[in-house]
Amino acid sequence: MARFVDQAKIYVKAGNGGAGCISFRREKYIPKGGPDGGDGGDGGDVILIADPQVHTLYNFHHQVHFRAENGKPGMGKKMKGKDGQDLILRVPVGTVVKDAETGGILGDLTEPGQTLVVARGGKGGRGNAHFATPVRQAPRIAEPGKPGEEKWLVLELKLIADVGLVGFPNAGKSTLLSRMSAAKPKIADYPFTTLEPNLGVVRLFDGNTFVVADIPGLIEGAHKGIGLGYEFLKHIERTRILLYMLDISKEKEVVKDYQILKNELKLFNPQLLDKDYLIALNKIDLMPDPEKIRNIIELFEEKDQGKIYPISAVTGQGVLELIYALWNKLVSIKKEEKYQAV
Repeated sequence: MARFVDQAKIYVKAGNGGAGCISFRREKYIPKGGPDGGDGGDGGDVILIADPQVHTLYNFHHQVHFRAENGKPGMGKKMKGKDGQDLILRVPVGTVVKDAETGGILGDLTEPGQTLVVARGGKGGRGNAHFATPVRQAPRIAEPGKPGEEKWLVLELKLIADVGLVGFPNAGKSTLLSRMSAAKPKIADYPFTTLEPNLGVVRLFDGNTFVVADIPGLIEGAHKGIGLGYEFLKHIERTRILLYMLDISKEKEVVKDYQILKNELKLFNPQLLDKDYLIALNKIDLMPDPEKIRNIIELFEEKDQGKIYPISAVTGQGVLELIYALWNKLVSIKKEEKYQAV
């Protein structure tokens, strides 16, 4: 399986146009025919296409330079040269394409099959047949082909998921994802087990599905680049719902952890706090006293309006209720989006 890579810098060069042809008609009994040089072919474009079967930008770390085919020169008898073949580069759905020099966004490939021409091929040059005039009946000039566009691009992948799991290292996000879906993320009882985002598809009993992204654990200062979370924060920008995962077994620190998480999201992108969210208090299996669990939930209810779900990702307790709560909120959000689009 290819290593997850969510950013790459590549050089693209479209094909040059073929040169126009200098040629004259030469047939039996017509010793001085007119000019019949054909046009050169157009250079091929460089085109990106969003492919749902591609999940990483890993291949663009092995090959950085990409060139489309040049157009062929024109020929006699006013025959046009063959156009250069377009170069198709397949990228993951969710790839943002930027001009490396200006930083401007050239396109955002969010739909399967969506395409973006990132470098256009040069036009073929005109043959000498175009330059005949009553005064100049035998022109010995033709145009060279135009050069194809070339540029450096930055490709940045932002995962597209319905739900983004946000929490500190070892909060149980990977364990929850593996229980909710068929995803098999690396799981162990130490921080920073998850070194890359994982996607899982949650299937409900009625056949409906939604996608959950497990984002590597954040720590305080992540928005400044501290820890592993900074480079992955962008992956929650596309999610519809945030699910804050907190370790309830930390008891008195759990509310503080929640505030730190929200602050890190705010400092990275304040709009993240406008997203719908739920709060999951994980590891209730480590809290044998129900009264302690109740007290912690009440602390959250005093400070926050979000719905609280005590769960155990290890035993599965409370997970089904959480899954359907996420689904119901998704349905509500999609209805609102549909209404706003009308």
